[in-house]
Amino acid sequence: MTASTNSPLTSISLGVPVVDSHSHVIADDPVRYPLAPMGGKQSDWSKERPVNGVGMAQAMKEAGVAKSILVQASTCYGHDNSYTLDCVKANPSQFVGVYSVDTLLPDAVAQVKRWKDAGLSGTRVFIAGHTAADHSVRLDDPRSFPVWEYISQHKIPMCVQLRADGLPQLETLLKQFPKAIVLLDHFARPVLEEGAPYAQAASLFALAKYENLNFKFTTHNVRESKEGKATQASFCKAVVSAFGAKRIAWGSNFPASAGGLTKHLQEALEATASLTLEDQRWIYSGTAHTLYPDLNKG
Repeated sequence: MTASTNSPLTSISLGVPVVDSHSHVIADDPVRYPLAPMGGKQSDWSKERPVNGVGMAQAMKEAGVAKSILVQASTCYGHDNSYTLDCVKANPSQFVGVYSVDTLLPDAVAQVKRWKDAGLSGTRVFIAGHTAADHSVRLDDPRSFPVWEYISQHKIPMCVQLRADGLPQLETLLKQFPKAIVLLDHFARPVLEEGAPYAQAASLFALAKYENLNFKFTTHNVRESKEGKATQASFCKAVVSAFGAKRIAWGSNFPASAGGLTKHLQEALEATASLTLEDQRWIYSGTAHTLYPDLNKG
């Protein structure tokens, strides 16, 4: 495939159904779906620009997004994944769901099984980035190992949200559970402003050797990869060269990241315009379908 030139490809001209690997839904019925944010503090975005399941489907139609992976809004509902589940049940042809669990609780494996059996497709552990992050909590706490063993055995994708200082903890788990399917949210928000070769993100690129680790290229990365001396083309080249497009999936982070879904997708297409069409097809569709086989249903 040759690299794309001039204007970025549209979602239609990619020739594959575009999948959003990272979006969030917020109910408009607080009685049926009561607030229970992690740490007791609701995120500003979920208060200021909530989007429910119907609104998400409409935004996807307008943007040209075929399917979306709904990631539990932990800063709104904590580990009560009921609304995410109900949205998936109401619209299984467009949505699959990722649920959040407290991996340190004695019944964590039972909770993983509960939400899996109910119809959700992946799980998530939320260590950093939320409104009341507890920095004393470790991803590699041995109490979490039964969950990691379970998701490894059952091929349940595990999304991990953390920052660069947590990557050594992630590496511990990648070594101990080489069969675990792991997705790193937002590429762990690397510091990119000094530009290529991105020395400040060395700990991220060092993880390339772990073939079970995958990455979400989200609106955070799209916007941060053009700050300072960084360019979107150089960042995309760096991550595709290091990890391969087959391990990278685009995610909008809509509506947590400001702006509409159409804008998020167009921004991402502009950022990845220098990549080959084949690489773009993996990032916008193929990787997500590989990691979440339930996308092939409906």
